[in-house]
Amino acid sequence: QVQLVESGGGLVQAGGSLRLSCAASGRTFSSYVLGWFRQAPGKEREFVAHISWNVGYTDLADSVKGRFTISRDNAKNTVYLQMGSLKPEDTAVYYCAASSVRSSVASRYAYWGQGTQVTVSS
Repeated sequence: QVQLVESGGGLVQAGGSLRLSCAASGRTFSSYVLGWFRQAPGKEREFVAHISWNVGYTDLADSVKGRFTISRDNAKNTVYLQMGSLKPEDTAVYYCAASSVRSSVASRYAYWGQGTQVTVSS
């Protein structure tokens, strides 16, 4: 079993930055992929970024490339999503998730956190 706890959400003005954290606990993560997804009201959950825990391979959605980065701290069992140049359309609940495969598809992720709200004002 894997437990994921997100933190770092909040209200920020357009153009600002936020860093989300996802603290992971439970079974060994060495073979896992940790991902970030987001869901805005009335919209489907969408892929944002993922990182392979062991080798650090990353992938980001086109909509956030150049603005967001994903990283990990193995010693702290924590994954970060650094968000910059935020836009109102980035407003959503952001979820951390864990999968045994590298994927941008939400259904491939078996473990999910409770989510953290990010609101970007114009």
